[in-house]
Amino acid sequence: MKKLFYLGILGIILYEIAKVYFIMPMPGSQRMNSIDAAYILHTWRWPLRILFWAMIVAGGFAVFSGKRKWLPAILVLVAAGVIYATNFEMAADTMFYQPSQVIEHNAATNKVAMDRLVIGVEANGEAKAYPIQYIGYHHQVRDVLGGKPIMVTYCTVCRTGRVFEPVVDGKPEVFRLVGMDHFNAMFEDSETGSWWRQANGEAIAGPLKGKMLPELASSQTSLSQWLKLHPDSKIMQPDPVYQAKYDSMSRYESGRGKSALTKTDTLSWQDKSWVVGVQAGGAAKAFDWNRLKKERIINSQVGNVPVALVLSADNNSFFAFNKEINEPFTLKNDTIFAPSGAHNLLGKRLTGAGNDLKRINAYQEFWHSWRTFHPGTDQY
Repeated sequence: MKKLFYLGILGIILYEIAKVYFIMPMPGSQRMNSIDAAYILHTWRWPLRILFWAMIVAGGFAVFSGKRKWLPAILVLVAAGVIYATNFEMAADTMFYQPSQVIEHNAATNKVAMDRLVIGVEANGEAKAYPIQYIGYHHQVRDVLGGKPIMVTYCTVCRTGRVFEPVVDGKPEVFRLVGMDHFNAMFEDSETGSWWRQANGEAIAGPLKGKMLPELASSQTSLSQWLKLHPDSKIMQPDPVYQAKYDSMSRYESGRGKSALTKTDTLSWQDKSWVVGVQAGGAAKAFDWNRLKKERIINSQVGNVPVALVLSADNNSFFAFNKEINEPFTLKNDTIFAPSGAHNLLGKRLTGAGNDLKRINAYQEFWHSWRTFHPGTDQY
């Protein structure tokens, strides 16, 4: 019976560590294709816990009736400490909380610095901007835009933002941050417990595996550039409850952070080098950020689709367009000149008789992240 106690203690400790190891950034864990094993451990958490604790209780009578009662007592305390640490101190949704309120101001009353980077989104005539300094800590912010719910997400370890409709099979859904897979934030829906990848909105484990969240068009820009293009936009303001967390993120967006997980490689095509990723026509291409800063506008192709990638004069705001015709665009003073006329950075026609340019979603991302989730990507 004593063996049952020690096997139960060993089992519960190893289980709780393994359950966290596979979905948190621990040595080697994020480079393994272990999501299926992690989900099985998560799904069977209560039966396994009950089994191991039943073993501990069954063998406990024998070990505590012996002379060295201090040893099993210490082991129980160690097991309790591991359980607390892995389920509370190391749980993703207890490390990164959602804002208690989404405070939004217009440009006249905004308190966010104009040089801060934002994820901007527009729907049904309404525009809003979400500073990366804030959503990078929260990982997801729920809001309503143009009369419909949205889920603004950001993964600091991948350095990329996405905006989704939190809707699964036509039904509103609630998500919580559950961990990460291949260094990308992962969310769990409350209805089925499926796990969803932040980088593309795909369910990668659980009953809904293979489903995709609807994605909205979004832009990463400086706040000043966003307000030039959307003067009536609302801007997310800091939640006072989390001000200390926001302050710790103040150097992140410029790439000057010191964390091993989020720091930036300044050379091109290193793991944490910045790229702009574009998908079109079933293909993907990564554009080197250093080269984009030099060229300002890049005329290229993604698969068979001719595209133009543009960087504004602020060196932060970028936009991608489907050119539809394989002729070069040029850029001058943040005005795009196409064969059919001049356009602003949103692609809106300023002169000429042509149509507005067709926007394509483009994402700033660490190179290791883009190539992981787009394994067939081309490089520019």
